[in-house]
Amino acid sequence: MSYYGTSSALPANNKPPKKRTTGIRRFLRYFQLRFIRLRGSPHELALGMALGIFTGSMPVMPFQIAIAVLLALIFKGSKIAAALGTWISNPLNWYFLYYYSYKIGAAILQLPNTNGVFASVMTSVRNSEDGWLIAGKIVNAGGNMIAAFLIGGLVLGLVIAPPFYFVFLKVFRSLEQWRLKRGNRR
Repeated sequence: MSYYGTSSALPANNKPPKKRTTGIRRFLRYFQLRFIRLRGSPHELALGMALGIFTGSMPVMPFQIAIAVLLALIFKGSKIAAALGTWISNPLNWYFLYYYSYKIGAAILQLPNTNGVFASVMTSVRNSEDGWLIAGKIVNAGGNMIAAFLIGGLVLGLVIAPPFYFVFLKVFRSLEQWRLKRGNRR
């Protein structure tokens, strides 16, 4: 017997207590719960996600959530879903989003293919520097660089977001059916 009168340190089922989830697993679980608890019609939620993904694919890093929520207000989508949708741009894929935003925009504007400032911006993105610093480098590069990033991001967003609307519409309809079935069981 231990000092406190119990025969062992293990619980009654003789299994060690589960370890607390930390780090990425904890964040993903939080994100999953936030996602499941979203309220609104499937259309509003899917529209909010699509608007967030649209905004998240644009190189406006420090302003993505604010722009997504503003668009959700204008188009009557879910503001919370729009904010969640901006997470399409995250440290794992910033490099690709910025790279292709610039390349597409530069091709549309017919800018020269080599640009030292672009290389500097991409190095900052690769090194996960602060979003404000990256935005500052783009702004300091001048109008052509800003235009290339914004036009390319706009094109990327217009290509990526619509299919995600339909994907999330199906997801939210399924989630709504799951909630109804779960509610009927209780």
